[in-house]
Amino acid sequence: MSRALLSSGRRVVVIGAGIGGLTAAALLARQGYAVRVFDQARVAGGCASTFKRRGFTFDVGATQVAGLEPGGIHHQIFGELDLPLPEATPCDPACAVFLPGETEPIQVWRDPGAWQAERQRQFPGSEPFWQLMQSLFQPSWRFQARQPVLPPRSPWDLWQLTQALRPDTLVTVPYTFSTVGQVLRQMGLAGDRRLKTFLDLQLKLYSQVSADETAVLYAATALSMSQSPQGLWHLKGSMQVLSDSLEKALGRDGGLLQLNHGVRHIHTAQGQVSGVTVADQNTGKTWVEPADHVVANVTVQNLVQLLGDRAPRGYQRRVEALPEGNGAFVLYLGVDEAAIPVNCPPHLQFLYRYDDPIAENNTLFVSVSRPGDGRAPEGRATIVASSFTDLAPWWQVSDYEAMKQSYTDGALQRLSSYFDLRAEHLIHVEAATPRTFAHFTARDQGSVGGLGMRVSTFGPFGFANRTPVDGLWLVGDCTHPGEGTAGVSYSAQTVVSQIVAH
Repeated sequence: MSRALLSSGRRVVVIGAGIGGLTAAALLARQGYAVRVFDQARVAGGCASTFKRRGFTFDVGATQVAGLEPGGIHHQIFGELDLPLPEATPCDPACAVFLPGETEPIQVWRDPGAWQAERQRQFPGSEPFWQLMQSLFQPSWRFQARQPVLPPRSPWDLWQLTQALRPDTLVTVPYTFSTVGQVLRQMGLAGDRRLKTFLDLQLKLYSQVSADETAVLYAATALSMSQSPQGLWHLKGSMQVLSDSLEKALGRDGGLLQLNHGVRHIHTAQGQVSGVTVADQNTGKTWVEPADHVVANVTVQNLVQLLGDRAPRGYQRRVEALPEGNGAFVLYLGVDEAAIPVNCPPHLQFLYRYDDPIAENNTLFVSVSRPGDGRAPEGRATIVASSFTDLAPWWQVSDYEAMKQSYTDGALQRLSSYFDLRAEHLIHVEAATPRTFAHFTARDQGSVGGLGMRVSTFGPFGFANRTPVDGLWLVGDCTHPGEGTAGVSYSAQTVVSQIVAH
């Protein structure tokens, strides 16, 4: 029987070729579904894609990967797709964090023993907190590995969730409604400024909000993922190797990826998804692509916009009530290797003032290429530095280019306290703002990182993969378990299992 006949009645449209969308598409194509992926960009990968300038390869947003270790999500998916794992080296330390006025960083080591010694030296008296994080992480990690569906929205989802539970999962239950800030206060650690500041900085990277707002069950994983046998990884070549591999598997198994094609509307009939309107951005031609399932690798705000007047009112109201998301200002530097200090860690985080650890222009997260990793010509390197920024000012400002230049100059000045950024060392300078991300990724207002992992939006209280419209599924960083290539790949894996069961 032909593949077309096997796929009859199993037509899937995937909106968005980010890592979550490509993962879902490749897995479904492997299962025999007829899959078409549309993305308005000219290159796949979304916020984990790359671009080239003057011999340099820059990672657009994401610069490190979790889940490549045996049993990790990328290891699982690449095995299921019969793909070789991309070449990568562990990040050790995962990050070096510089607090104001301090020249010695806090090193987040991969070795658990080394990290324990480091944190005991840096934060005396805090070990009960870190031990609690470990005691919550281990059962949570085992629970996630059993592929629960969170939050459940059908009897099948609930059954999958129930099957993933074990007696040790009960350890996490008392902390379901707790934040990191609450736990610190209960332990008498809220007054430790260095500890609280460090947690604010690290959690803002992963949860999009401060320690006071981050759900403690999410924090337990975010703060423990850097250590062996898990870990963060630096890909050889660029972040693009992930999407390139997934794209290869999709094509091999009969799926189709169409770039520079934007989805303009999701159609429904009697509460069931029926197709999407697609626009070829080269020719201007539009058509309706029929579908039995639509997998949307978009933000929840974009999803409501695509549904238009077919968006369920309750769902729309919940989305409208969400706090404004985060934007990013990103500076991409191509430099002479003389600009890089000796023994520079691959990832650094700088805080410049104690007054507000997560205030705009007060922090920078920096990723530095390694010799021979494919991101820079011999004798040169890339520096990618990002800071969180409010979204609204970038859309309301009267002189956008002047604002962008001001942010660029400020970031260069701050980075110069660590890197040697004299003019003779700077080869390429380029910046991205929320307006840049909106243009290239189509994310609403150019937001990045998904929803803040507050109690109200994490796990059982978050947005489900199964939407109120039958046959319409949501993947990506707005769903459990959150942002990052590992998080969005888990969401894709969950959607695929739901579609197959459907």
